[in-house]
Amino acid sequence: SCKTPLGLQVFNTAAGMEYFMKMYLISDNIDTQIGMRLVGIDGCVAHDSETITAEIKKAVNDPELGILIFTEKAAAMVKEYLNHLKITLHTPLIIEIPDRHGSRDIANSINNMVQESIGLKL
Repeated sequence: SCKTPLGLQVFNTAAGMEYFMKMYLISDNIDTQIGMRLVGIDGCVAHDSETITAEIKKAVNDPELGILIFTEKAAAMVKEYLNHLKITLHTPLIIEIPDRHGSRDIANSINNMVQESIGLKL
């Protein structure tokens, strides 16, 4: 079962003020979750799209959550839903990271990001 996002990160503004932002991981494997937990980022392990979607809905309702992190496999299971959230939500920032096996296809990933961002096919 997954926990509520708890990992707080401190950031400084240009004016020298500090603010706190939560980061939360949704992973498809325990190794990534343990590694992120060691650096203070809470998260959960989910193996199906229904569980991942439920965790996303809980996470995006937290006003202190600034960054929502996914392993590539977990993100692939809910790709269309994540794309919708990236377009419609101001926060949290949604990012994908490779798991311990490395990136699935970095060249295509970069090309897809460019194409989605500016509509230019490389």
